[in-house]
Amino acid sequence: MGALDHLPDFFDCSGGGSKHKKRKNLQTVEVKVRIDCEGCERKVKRALEGMKGVKQVVVERKANKVTVVGYVEPSKVVARVAHRTGKKAELWPYVPYDMVAHPYAPGVYDKKAPAGYVRNAEDPQVSQLARASSFEVRYTTAFSDENPAACVVM
Repeated sequence: MGALDHLPDFFDCSGGGSKHKKRKNLQTVEVKVRIDCEGCERKVKRALEGMKGVKQVVVERKANKVTVVGYVEPSKVVARVAHRTGKKAELWPYVPYDMVAHPYAPGVYDKKAPAGYVRNAEDPQVSQLARASSFEVRYTTAFSDENPAACVVM
């Protein structure tokens, strides 16, 4: 390690302390908000368009979904919608139907979900309900027609 390795430390032209402001990443935030009419749609869209870092706002009234693209934090987007419009807002809790192993399991299927969507089952309690235990699998396959070594009594 030579003297030239330490030279940039002496000539720092950043103009401040060692604290560098972390730049937010461009991301897409999906929010569930109840939207009944064009007035509600306009109110939600205006509340989010005025937010710093927002590049695009897309409102899907039939799905009660708002998609925001920009340099924003998801929690701040939800808080802004709730505060400015007075409506209950939450992060989009649904995933496409084909992304879930057991879409009709309790806790995953939701009657209020838009067509083609089910609730996201990241919760370990819900995942356990959707899967059969090894004990159950062993006994159901033992008496299966596809199993040639099944019980001969049948």
